[in-house]
Formats: sequence, C-alpha cells, structure tokens
Amino acid sequence: MSKKKILIVGGTGYLGQHLLQSYYSNQSLTVAFTYHSSPLLQPLLDAFPDSQSFQVDLKSGIGFDAISNAFGQPDVVVNCAAISVPRACENDPDTANAINVPSSLVKWLQSFKQNSTLLIHLSTDQVYEGEKSFYKEEDIPIPVNVYGKTKVAAEKFISENFPNFAILRSSIIYGPQTVSPVPKSLPIQWIDSALSKREKVNFFHDEFRCPIFVKDLVTIILALTSQWLSEGKQMQLLLNAGGPDRVSRVEMADAVAQFRGYDTSLIKAVSASTVDRGVKSPADISMDITRLVQTLNINPVSFKDGVKLTLTTEAQQ
Repeated sequence: MSKKKILIVGGTGYLGQHLLQSYYSNQSLTVAFTYHSSPLLQPLLDAFPDSQSFQVDLKSGIGFDAISNAFGQPDVVVNCAAISVPRACENDPDTANAINVPSSLVKWLQSFKQNSTLLIHLSTDQVYEGEKSFYKEEDIPIPVNVYGKTKVAAEKFISENFPNFAILRSSIIYGPQTVSPVPKSLPIQWIDSALSKREKVNFFHDEFRCPIFVKDLVTIILALTSQWLSEGKQMQLLLNAGGPDRVSRVEMADAVAQFRGYDTSLIKAVSASTVDRGVKSPADISMDITRLVQTLNINPVSFKDGVKLTLTTEAQQ
C-alpha cells in the first residue's frame, strides 16, 4: 500500500512542530510541511530528516506548484499558518486578511481533479463576542477585533469553497516547548518565569478562556486524520477545540504557583480595562466542548493537569 500524504501548512510554528512530531512517528504516512521565513533551523531538520519542506508565500500562493511537482496531492492538509497576534492584525488588516483567509491554499487544492483531500483548518475562540460563558458552535460569531474578523472570513471562505473540511476553533494553546524552540513566549513558561522572580505580577481577573493542552489538540487532529483516511466520507465539521476549564489569567497563574509552590500573594488581580493593549479583547470566550467530546470521544485534560504535564516535560527536556 502506498503511504498517505500529510501536509502541514505552517509546520515550523508551535502547533505545527508538535503535529510534525506525531505524524512523523507514524510509519504509514509521508509528511511534508511549509514554512515562510528561511532558512530552516538545524534542530528541526535533524528531528525530521525524511520530511519534505517547501517555502510558500500564502499571500501570493508562490510555492504551491513546487509541492504539486515534488509531493503531489496531499490526503490531509492541516492549516496552522496565521498571523495570530491580535495587535499585529489590528496594525495591518490587509496582511492579516491575506494570510488568515487561506484563499491561495484553497485555490491550489481546487486545482487537483480528485476531491480526495481533507482540509483541517485552525480557527480561534476570538470569533465569539465575549458577552457570555460557554459559547456553542451554533452561536453567531461576532468578533470584536480584526483577528477574529479574519478568522470568521476564513471559516466562511472554506465552507463555501471546499467540499471536505474540519474547522477547529482553538482557545489558547499551551504545553511544552518545541524541538526547534519557537521565538514567541509560551503562556505557562512565561507565568512560571515571572513568578519565579519572587516579585508581584499583574494578571487579569475578568477575561476568561478555555486553554487547551497542545497534545490534546494534536490528538484531535490525528483523530480527524484517521477518520478521513479510513472512511473517506464527506466531512464538514465545525468544533470548539478548548480544554474543559473556564479560567481567567489569575486562575492560570494560580495553577502554576500551586504546582511550583510559589507564594500566591505575588499574583495581583487587575481588570483588563486597566491595560491598553492597542486592540479590543473579548471578555469571556469560554467554550462549550460537548460536540468535540461526543464527535471524537476525546476528553481534553484539566488545566491543572496540563500545567503539571507542561512543567514536568520541560524539566525533562
């Protein structure tokens, strides 16, 4: 049997690298990934020596033809590429729109004669307005910032232009560092580092999310991949991909402090309204993950357990 082909768009990012690691260990799959900036760092090349890498510009679509020629039509494409910093989107809406709405990717996939590719696309909890708790997938998206708006536009574009897709509205993704460390600050590691200095740190008490442990998000994506490869039935799925706990930044910091044994009086609760972040941020975008649990029979770990797994893994690396 010929190996099934997996393409990770944005394979050098945080989720992309964790996915690469899991897909790469499956002998029945051939894995390729795209990247935007060059050159690729050596730890990444050393970790995945047999995977093909392609430089792709998502704005122009330049680079996709090279994938067609050298790799062929993928069976599954996971799109992790995005400008995901809300302030960056606010400052440059045109670029945010060009990259976050995957029109060049979908156009390329449409060029293949067979409708045999599943597109798994990462969206965000920031499509929700933030005026209540535990949003369901059928709640109308009312994003309050440019980032959320580009992600709503992406969901609409994919569902109208591609036959097989799974859209995952992810919350904050946290977990251990990647093989080739990503430059962005990781949430648990940042909190740990800040509290370890034994100085008071401000955390918001009035913004709520359902952070998801990165390995759980990988498990969700692998389950969708496996279902598609084994059944090949038309898939048009929209799932909230969060953890089971609704937590504020104060509660996130508290979980780290409790695991590490830090003094919890270092955690100073402040309102999000006291800080100008240059972008409007939704207050409560906690999500109901019932559909995820029932559809894939996956129960993401609690936030406290995820913190423990993150910091324990970091200590072993």
